[in-house]
Amino acid sequence: MKSITINGSQRESVGKKATKALRNAGQVPCVLYGGDETVHFSAAELAFSKLVYTPNAHTVVIALDNGNTYDAVLQDIQFHPVTDKILHIDFYRLFEDKEIAMDIPVHVIGTSRGVLNGGVLRKNRRKLRVKALPKNLPDFLEADITPLKIGSKLYVTALEGEGYKLLHTDNTVVVQIKTARTAILTEDEDEDELEEGAEATAEGGESPAAEATETQE
Repeated sequence: MKSITINGSQRESVGKKATKALRNAGQVPCVLYGGDETVHFSAAELAFSKLVYTPNAHTVVIALDNGNTYDAVLQDIQFHPVTDKILHIDFYRLFEDKEIAMDIPVHVIGTSRGVLNGGVLRKNRRKLRVKALPKNLPDFLEADITPLKIGSKLYVTALEGEGYKLLHTDNTVVVQIKTARTAILTEDEDEDELEEGAEATAEGGESPAAEATETQE
């Protein structure tokens, strides 16, 4: 997994007055948990842009001005309710021999026959919770929709891999192909798709073929 370096300064004072002064100076107060001691530090707000404002997952190297460095992951972030400025960030320290749970983005790949036939792709899960050693954390998880037909679902079990564990039940749906009124079913579509299309027709009224027959009569 890619890593982003955050250069910061260790905080000696953690009171409300000191925290307010940091924010007024364009700094973000942060806390690093998970080690033998809790580390309080601050960094410029711009330093977090590539970490916060991205759909990708990253680990973090926190480099402080006293020479100490820490490997970590972002655990929690607080924004101002009006301005959306970053108010506070919590990090959790990484250790090579300890597993960590992290939200990993899902990348949809492939071309679905169901979509080509007019079905609608619905992304039920854009991120999945993964537990692994830091070295085994994937940058993203691939959801291949190529085999999906109209009415089909891709479950979380299809995204399992070596070195990490997905923290979701086996019946968790990642993506699915929903029926649309404009869906066209080919002759080789299976019975499930035909039944799905029939249900959609029943909800939306008579099919175009039925209307054409009435017109000819």
